[in-house]
Amino acid sequence: MAPYASDDSTTAAGAGEPGTRRRRAARYVVPVVVTGVAAATIGLVPALADSGDPDLPDITAQQLIEKIAGSDVQQLSGTVKISTDLGLPDLGGLVGDMAGGMASGSAGQGDGGSAADPSAKLTELVSGTHTLRVAADGPDRQKLSLLENAAEYSLIHDGKDVWGYDSESNEVYHATVPETADGRAKERREVPATPRDLTEEALKAVDDTTSVTVDGTAQVAGRDAYKLLIKPRQEGSTIGAISVAVDASTGLPLKFTLTPASGGAAVVDAGFTQVSFAKPPASTFDFTPPEGAKVTEGGEADQAPGAPRAEGKTGGGPDGDLGGDLAKGADGLKVIGEGWNAIASFDTGGQGLPAASAGGDLGESGALGGFLGSFGDEVSGKFGSGTVFTTRLVNALITEDGKVYAGAVTKDALVKAADAGK
Repeated sequence: MAPYASDDSTTAAGAGEPGTRRRRAARYVVPVVVTGVAAATIGLVPALADSGDPDLPDITAQQLIEKIAGSDVQQLSGTVKISTDLGLPDLGGLVGDMAGGMASGSAGQGDGGSAADPSAKLTELVSGTHTLRVAADGPDRQKLSLLENAAEYSLIHDGKDVWGYDSESNEVYHATVPETADGRAKERREVPATPRDLTEEALKAVDDTTSVTVDGTAQVAGRDAYKLLIKPRQEGSTIGAISVAVDASTGLPLKFTLTPASGGAAVVDAGFTQVSFAKPPASTFDFTPPEGAKVTEGGEADQAPGAPRAEGKTGGGPDGDLGGDLAKGADGLKVIGEGWNAIASFDTGGQGLPAASAGGDLGESGALGGFLGSFGDEVSGKFGSGTVFTTRLVNALITEDGKVYAGAVTKDALVKAADAGK
């Protein structure tokens, strides 16, 4: 089916019209997280290619965005393929080990931590291809299982309880979710974890620098879908396009694909290979620690970390705005520029990355700084000198005096922004 006509003039309103600065902050703070621990949950990719172009009634981009916003799917189960290609170097288990150490420290678990802690386990999704099974039954019950060669990792949210279980190590992680005023477990998403989550973040970025069109139809996981195409109007962004396959019946995003401006494989390709909207059996969310398993108590959690949420209606505002939450946590966060070329800037209060010549082993700041610096490019300008770290999507400049400039823009744009900041 041929693509439908553009409906760019109405897309900003359809995205829910969050504040302009919050949209810009969301767009560029979120990718920074992608390069860290939260990157682990952002790569859902379908193994099934589009299997046809179903003949569906015409729809405008505005109507399709409204259809997404009005989607009220509460129950689902399905299989997901996960593939993320940020172009990061292969660090083996280092990223997971570092994340696990940070999670252990924050939870007060001591030096050992837990192999079942989702903050560490889900970092495995930062690269490569993985298989997930997901299920949801309303806002209080979700389950995500990561299937490996000879083992399985499951993350279960059942009421106030959050359980993580790693079958390979026979370790269990347990935390509780605080209740809201009405006695329900508090639902708060820290990272995008489903095609809908990713789509909501993308729609927050829609403004007058964005082209949004309906790009025909497709079939995903056996479901007829419309394709929504989101593209930057500006040159200089590392983002080429975002394509979302939206279920024609329910309005649920089934597939999310982000391709870089440089071409090649998708950076993020998120979707279901199989999906059912029937109520999952109650036993799906039952969990009792196996006999002999090591159980680590993680205390109180803001949410079920990384678990798929029930696909309720799109919500805006501070509690539902990932970028806004992160922006509030960054000291002195500033947004330089507009639209897709905007750059997030903040001061770490540190002194940049120490050179490898500072000495020390890998665990000490000098050698670690040199180790990390080996993956970046040294740059200089009016601002002084610094290191640019690049992925296929996000570039970040860390100056020698500890300032950070990050965005889905070119290296030259970061240097220019740092020079302008002097």
